[in-house]
Amino acid sequence: MAFDGITTIALIDELSGRLIDGRIDKIYQPERDEIHINISNKRDKCTLLLSANPNNPRVYLTEKSKANPLSPPNFCMLLRKILSRGRILSIDQFSMDRIIEMDIETLNELGDRVVRSLIIEIMGRHSNIILLNKKTNIIIDSIKKVGSNISRYRQVLPGKEYIYPPNHNKINPLEVGEKEITSLIDDYPPNKKIEKFLLENFTGISPIISREICYRSHIHYDTPMQSLSIEQKNYLLRCFLEVIDQVKNKEFMPVMIYNENQTKLIDFSPIPLRQYQSLMTKNFNSISMLLEQFYYERDKLERIKQKNSGLLHLLQNKLDRNYKKLGVQQEEYQLSKEAEIYKLYGELIISNIYSIKKGLDKATLLNFYSEHQEEVEIPLNPNLTPSENAQKYFKKYNKSKNAALQLEIQIRYTKDEIYYLESQVANIENTTDHEDIEEIKEELRKEGYLSPVSKKNTVKVKSSSPLHFKSSDGYDIYVGKNNRQNDHLTLRASSDKDIWFHTKDIPGSHVVVKNLSYHDIPEKTLLEAASLAAYYSKAKKSSNVPIDFTQIKYVRKPKGAKPGMVIYDHNKTIFITPKEENILSIKRVK
Repeated sequence: MAFDGITTIALIDELSGRLIDGRIDKIYQPERDEIHINISNKRDKCTLLLSANPNNPRVYLTEKSKANPLSPPNFCMLLRKILSRGRILSIDQFSMDRIIEMDIETLNELGDRVVRSLIIEIMGRHSNIILLNKKTNIIIDSIKKVGSNISRYRQVLPGKEYIYPPNHNKINPLEVGEKEITSLIDDYPPNKKIEKFLLENFTGISPIISREICYRSHIHYDTPMQSLSIEQKNYLLRCFLEVIDQVKNKEFMPVMIYNENQTKLIDFSPIPLRQYQSLMTKNFNSISMLLEQFYYERDKLERIKQKNSGLLHLLQNKLDRNYKKLGVQQEEYQLSKEAEIYKLYGELIISNIYSIKKGLDKATLLNFYSEHQEEVEIPLNPNLTPSENAQKYFKKYNKSKNAALQLEIQIRYTKDEIYYLESQVANIENTTDHEDIEEIKEELRKEGYLSPVSKKNTVKVKSSSPLHFKSSDGYDIYVGKNNRQNDHLTLRASSDKDIWFHTKDIPGSHVVVKNLSYHDIPEKTLLEAASLAAYYSKAKKSSNVPIDFTQIKYVRKPKGAKPGMVIYDHNKTIFITPKEENILSIKRVK
């Protein structure tokens, strides 16, 4: 969910109750685009986090602290100079938009009381934190500079007059009446969708709130405006006003929404969302607590993603080299397979040895091995006897044959290498946990793909457990998260009658259905396990993915095979198109 205008209202309501009349004690800048302000008043002390991060811009009261640089950045030093010991007078929102204005009374260099404004614009990649002279509306400084080369309409630079970001003629829904909304509905292009109507006409309305209004109206958000009856339009109006009244009356109830298994964060909202009433929810006592938890979880995933990127780049480089090597090997193999012609030349020369004279540079002989008995022209070395020419060809044939055998071994090894590396890429792309990444890295070190860590810096990685699901029929399903875990799950932790699943000829996780009853596994459970095998594989985004399944007793590991690599037989194959909603519907066991 976006940090929208309604979230901003809920936040300002909370901040006003805790921060107004508070004194600014300390100011820090732990990140390039993040400010922490320590504030104290008669009741308590708290820390206000302001972030202009392009991916996660946000504002809330935080309980977490961060390490600060030894030398504070210039913007931080300026804020300290101007705002330290300042008293917070007010915290407001501009036109129900994602713009927070905090007025602070402080002393200037002459000791006079003056008011400075700290503006926080939560606008995605255009987010900013700006310090103003309240009286003159002139910018003192900002955490991000915006020159004319970036925006002709609006420069954010010291000495420039502050101008609000453009709102594209949107209306503040808190200040609009029924007649005006009805007029907007009637005048809206008939072929455009209802969701777009709400997003394009009103400030502070995010896609999720737009869809909530549509949901309460019993109208799909993709419905064109022209399809609505007068009754539906009236109902849409009533539901819109119902949501806005919740905001006006400050009926806030911060809530986090998860999928049914509480394994994936879906959304958050400062007001209850009926569209998600079938999902798991977690209520919070304050909007700041909700936002801190939400951005902590999102930040955790982003850090893992960043950590993964270097590892994925390394593996991709190794894959590229192996693909190139495989191409060369296959080309050489094809050339070596053409050596059969040398054997034929030698045999035809021996068969016609008495009709070939020494000194000839070629001989045209009948190929009696061929069905069509065609003539074959054979190049000869005139300095060699016919017998010596035949032996020369037999030697070339044997040399090429031996080369072909060696190349077959090399090609098989390179293909195994590619399969292993691709399986690790799939494992990493499906990972959402720091410990799982460390486990994969430890395996890569043991296999020689990563440099070993010095004994001094070695931290023992605790082995994690496979993912555990419960099928609709009550069967336990386990999914390996890395190759060593796949080996343990398949070869040590399963019994002969358990059912094993894997993508056919595609790297992916081993999936095992525990069969304690020794009866046939129900079809729905088989399909759910196959869906997990497709989803946790390289083919995650493909359609009609072939999934092989067989009993564990028919799965074995070849001697010397890399982690996660097995062979199997007695299998059947089904085709699955992996869909995230299907995976989320399978019960996850923690």
